[in-house]
Formats: sequence, structure tokens, C-alpha cells
Amino acid sequence: MATPVNPVRDNVLIVHWHDLGRHLGCYGASGVRSPNLDRLAAEGVLLTDAHAAAPLCSPSRGALFSGRYPHSNGLIGLAHHGWQYHDDVRTLPSLLAEAGWYTALFGMQHETAYPKRLGFHEYDVTNSYCEYVTDRASRWLARFPPQPFLLTAGFFETHRPYPVDRYAPADREGFDVPSYLPDRPQVREDLAGFHGSIEVADAAVGRLLQTLDDEGLDDSTWVVFLTDHGEAFPGAKSTLYAPGTGIAAIVRPPRRLRAAPRVYDDLFSGVDLVPTLLDLLGVPVPAAVEGVSHAGQLLGRSESTARDVLFTEKTFHDSFDPIRAVRTKQFSYIENYAPRPKLDLPLDIENSLSGAALGTEHLRPRPSRELYDLAADPDERDNLADTEDFAGIQAELALQLATWRRATGDSIPSEEEGTAYARKAMEEYLATLGRVPDVRSAYSSERGILDEPRGGVAR
Repeated sequence: MATPVNPVRDNVLIVHWHDLGRHLGCYGASGVRSPNLDRLAAEGVLLTDAHAAAPLCSPSRGALFSGRYPHSNGLIGLAHHGWQYHDDVRTLPSLLAEAGWYTALFGMQHETAYPKRLGFHEYDVTNSYCEYVTDRASRWLARFPPQPFLLTAGFFETHRPYPVDRYAPADREGFDVPSYLPDRPQVREDLAGFHGSIEVADAAVGRLLQTLDDEGLDDSTWVVFLTDHGEAFPGAKSTLYAPGTGIAAIVRPPRRLRAAPRVYDDLFSGVDLVPTLLDLLGVPVPAAVEGVSHAGQLLGRSESTARDVLFTEKTFHDSFDPIRAVRTKQFSYIENYAPRPKLDLPLDIENSLSGAALGTEHLRPRPSRELYDLAADPDERDNLADTEDFAGIQAELALQLATWRRATGDSIPSEEEGTAYARKAMEEYLATLGRVPDVRSAYSSERGILDEPRGGVAR
């Protein structure tokens, strides 16, 4: 390993949310009230082109905290559907614990049904609402914990639903609707609830950061804020488009370093978090880690580009939906390996106000290959795949994707095998909730594909 960027054994505070995407004021989201995270971004490094390795909860989190892609670490589907880390996976808390850090988790994790396996010295996962997590973490910080430490605070927010008794909705006319959604009353009502949950969770982050300051720990603590994947709205979460994989990511160095605030525009993958943090802390990065370190770049000490291409994937969620993609600063190339509707909506999105506003447009057939020029078409609407003018670019990106899949041992189940597993996992999960499964909750190949959509708006 190269000489550590910062050899001092600093503390780390990681705050992670659910289903946020980049829907914060500091990312330009219209009408969002997130003053505490906006201030954190203004004091630290704002990563503008960070992407989840997968647009789904467990697969994304597994990549974030192992530094390995979902198909490599084993979490290619939801933990509560039976997916687990492979036995050889070493997580960030276990690696830091081995290196002498005291590790604690309060609140949300979605990597395993057995949190003891994650490598934390102590944890409390009994409640993941932001108020409880913040109070629990603040009390822990106030008792002057062992140092150095890794403290992970996982919020349930901003996952659906958005009950009005918990999250006061924002003004429905007080924001612009994101470009990937139709501007309709149901969508505005849905977004108003989302905005309300953001405001509540942001206030909780502010209280936690204030505790860190009050206890004099801000001088010696790296603060990392991130989310798992895109917003839980049609066209975002569960897709490999930018609204699905794009994530908020903010890193504030210890104040002792007097690092100048900056905006970091380079590509950053979820698998890069572990090697970056280990490098910043002077801890060797295991050979099995598949991400790359951005430590020198984040501190402005290196002008080289850590990553010029990244890869994303989806295999299982509520259904079997195998997709892989490669993304550069200029292009996004997607391979869909099974016939599916254009948008295979997760159940929480399908049953939402926004889901109801789509009509049937999202059920039109999905192309097997997709190519988008991100400079000319940032919303990824004009599919250039299989066009003569872009044949060379498509071939180059397809080769990069195939090479990555081969190098990382990516094997996709057959349609028969994948759909059978998805059906069984969903039936067992719904049975625990006392619900009777139907074909729409079983797997996406039976959700129906319409050649002639009726009304609605989709990507």
C-alpha cells in the first residue's frame, strides 16, 4: 500500500439514510429543506458523481461496507429474502476492529439478519427512526467512548411510507418536480411527504453533529454522510439510470486538518468507500477489495483521476431482474438480460401515489441494450444503442462491461432459476407479514408487458 494520506488514527462517524438519492439542497434539489447537511457539504467535500453499486438496499449497502460488488460479496438480493455475505467477506467495522478501532452501530443496517456477524463491538438495532438513533448515538458520544472509534448511525428515513403524523408534508407547490417524474397532483403529494421526511432526518443529523462538536470530537473525527441508492420513486430506485444509482455522499475531514472545502466531480462507486476510508486512516486495504481509494483526491493532494469508469448491477429485489451497466462521465451503457417492462417497480413504489400516476406507460417492453450520451441527454431518454453513429462507442463499452464481469466472476442465474428463487423468497417474506402473494408480487416476468401503453408517463 502507498504511504497513508493521514497516518493519525482518527475517529469515523458514518451517517447513512435510506432511499434518498441526491435529493438535498446542496445537490440543487428544488424546495428541499436540508440546512444541516447543506452546511456539512459546505464544510467538507461534496461528491457530485457518486453512484451505488446497485440501486437496491442490501446489495448497495453490502458493496458500501465490504468494498466488493454484490455478485462478489454474495448480497445480490435483499437480506430478508435470504441473501447473505459470503463467508470470506470482511466488512469495514471488522477491518477497523482488527486494526484497533472500537466499533459501534446504532439503528439501521440491511446487510444481514444477524448483525453480530458485521464485526461491531456493540450495536443496537432495535429502532432505526432518526430520533432514537440520534439520541442513542449522542449519549454514546457524551460518555467519551474508546478512541479511535467507528460510529455508524443508520436512519430508516427517508424510506417509504411518509406518514403525516411523523413527517409534516411540505407545500405541494413549493418545489419543482424532478425531470424523471410526471408533474401530476399525486406525484406532488408524494414528493411533499418525501420532503417532510428529509427535513426531520436532517434536523436529527444536526443534533448529532452538534453533540460531536460539544464533546470536542470534531477535531479528530471524519464525518461521512451517504445514502444507499436513489429515491423510491418510479424511474429511480431499482433502475440503473442516474436517479437510481446516484447517491448523496459528503465527507468532512477532522477539523484539525484544516482541509479546504471542495466539490469533487469525479466518478465514485459505492465499492470505493472502504478503500478510501482505510487509506485515510492508514489501514492496509485487503487484496479482496474491488474498489479504489480516492483519499488523496478528496484532500486535494492528488490531481490524478482515481476512477474513469464505474459498473452497476441489479439481480434480485422483489423480483428477478438481471441488469448490468457501465458508466463514464460521457456515456451510460446498460445490458438487460431478460424481457421485462421498461420499469419493474418495487412494491412500495408500485403502490404509491407516484406509481398510480404512471398509468401503463412503464409497462412497454424494455430494450435489451441501452446507450445514452450523458452530455447531450442527462435524463437518459434517447436510446442510442444499435445506431450506426454510436456503434463504436457501444462496442467499446460492451467490451469493458464484459471484461469487468469476467474479472469479478459475475454469473447471472438463468430465467427459470432466477424467477423460481424470486417467487419462493417473496412468498416466504409475504407469509411472515400475513399477506397472500399474487403474481405481481412474485416475479417480474409475470407482471405483464404491454406493446401499446395506455396513458401515463414514464422514462
